[in-house]
Amino acid sequence: MGYKESYQIWVDDPYFDAQTKAQLKEIAGDEKEIEERFYKDLEFGTAGLRGILGAGTNRMNVYTVRKATQGLANYIISQKKQSQGVAIAFDSRHMSPEFADESARTLAANGIKAYVFESLRPTPELSFAVRYLGCAAGINITASHNPPEYNGYKVYWEDGAQITPPHDKGIMDEVKKITDYSTAKTMSFYEAKQAGLYEVIGKEIDDAYNEELKKLVLNQDAIRRMQKEIKIVYTPLHGTGNLPVRRVLKELGFDNVYVVKEQELPNGDFPTVSYPNPESKEAFELGLKLAQEVDADLILATDPDADRLGVYVKDKAGDYQVLTGNMSGTLIAEYLISEKTKRNAVEQDAAIIKSIVTTNMVDEVAKHYHVRLIEVLTGFKYIGRQILEFEKQGSGSYLFGLEESYGCLPGDYARDKDAVAATMVLCEAAAYYQTEGKTLWDVMLEMYERYGYYKDSVTAITLAGKEGIEKIQSIIEELEKNPPANIGAYQVETVRNYRTGLCTCMASGQTTPTNLPESNVLYYELSDGAWVCVRPSGTEPKLKLYYGVKGKDFEDAESKGVSLEKSLNEMVDKYL
Repeated sequence: MGYKESYQIWVDDPYFDAQTKAQLKEIAGDEKEIEERFYKDLEFGTAGLRGILGAGTNRMNVYTVRKATQGLANYIISQKKQSQGVAIAFDSRHMSPEFADESARTLAANGIKAYVFESLRPTPELSFAVRYLGCAAGINITASHNPPEYNGYKVYWEDGAQITPPHDKGIMDEVKKITDYSTAKTMSFYEAKQAGLYEVIGKEIDDAYNEELKKLVLNQDAIRRMQKEIKIVYTPLHGTGNLPVRRVLKELGFDNVYVVKEQELPNGDFPTVSYPNPESKEAFELGLKLAQEVDADLILATDPDADRLGVYVKDKAGDYQVLTGNMSGTLIAEYLISEKTKRNAVEQDAAIIKSIVTTNMVDEVAKHYHVRLIEVLTGFKYIGRQILEFEKQGSGSYLFGLEESYGCLPGDYARDKDAVAATMVLCEAAAYYQTEGKTLWDVMLEMYERYGYYKDSVTAITLAGKEGIEKIQSIIEELEKNPPANIGAYQVETVRNYRTGLCTCMASGQTTPTNLPESNVLYYELSDGAWVCVRPSGTEPKLKLYYGVKGKDFEDAESKGVSLEKSLNEMVDKYL
């Protein structure tokens, strides 16, 4: 069926509501817009759905959410896990409460109990809730740090991690089988409640989650000593982090926590930023202003679903230094592992887990403390999957996990990255190091001296629409067919092709397995310890270009990074 026919069905079929029909009639005659909305079904990928809000098969709306939930319900029933129920959370975005309710009522209509949070909650708490309640799965309505016009639908399995093989494929297959939207089941809220299949949750999970966070604390005495000295500026960027972050910091004893008032309350328009992403400098403009007013030691920003953390820290000169996700994650790893080592609390089989595009400085931290390092594909679900493997095998213990995209997990109480916990640990670290007369920036500089001056970054090329998606795939295919011998001044030594599952030595032609799941990713190991990785974004219409270098000092690393980024963009530009 073509996009025009799909459009007409949505306009004519009585199954679709009047508001949907009215929205679609407004674009009658706009062939480009109709094609964009109907040329395909919004893809249920390995993490679920993410897309622009609006009417159409390629948009986020109650019908695409209902269809996805019916597919999930069918899979849960096929696995004979329907008695366990499903936990559902949502963030501050437009339509998030409605999509959560829609999901719950579809599950209930399939005889599966839904545990729905009473109001918005952070992603890591949903992951925790799945485990705490013993659910078969979890649904989180969020588009993370995407622009305001987006929303999304993330699916978790019973271990609390986002779905991975075989469950991701199993659920995707069930969703694809549903070609008639009207076959997705639903029932009213009242009927679901009367049947005992719709339960509203909140305080009990909040309390249990908060207690798990506090168990991570290693130096409560340092917090007590510095609780009146440390000054913290925090912004939830109009999202879910406000209450849980402030609660845990208050209960630990931090007295001076200043919240950016303009960004404190939930708002799906994100009116103070064009892009609610703690990786963006714009997200910190109001926080930096407040920090200078109160002379704060650190500035912290969580994204709308509170799984990513952005950081600025004050140096001894009084200037604020930005920490990338690689830097803050490595700093947290250094603090936790060094302190646990002092206490002989690091297991013999302990491991740090990182994604393949995360800084190689983490490798040096692992070596320094004689801890195993494990690499996984990009996406925190693979870190969660590795924790599950430890549990299944009865060997291997989780110490810390991180990825370059501003996410880490300091404990195994949840299986997704947790910016609430990261905020707490970083504040504790600031208090501890202050007892030694050091700022967090001092510690970062010490780490560069000890491990090397690593410079890691990512750039992205946005290619929106149907043509953009096709262009992104064609670039990957061209690079796969014609691997470069050099990228700028660096020689390509090894190509890791995660789609074919092979690593190829460029000098000898010998191949070895990647030993990781299939993924549409190309990774180049370069001379002089540098590296490059090219992959499509899993959540936005972007081609992502990652790279890392190691320099003799800051200036050398910065210069090498700028040069490599330029060469990388030139390499890709040939195919645009």
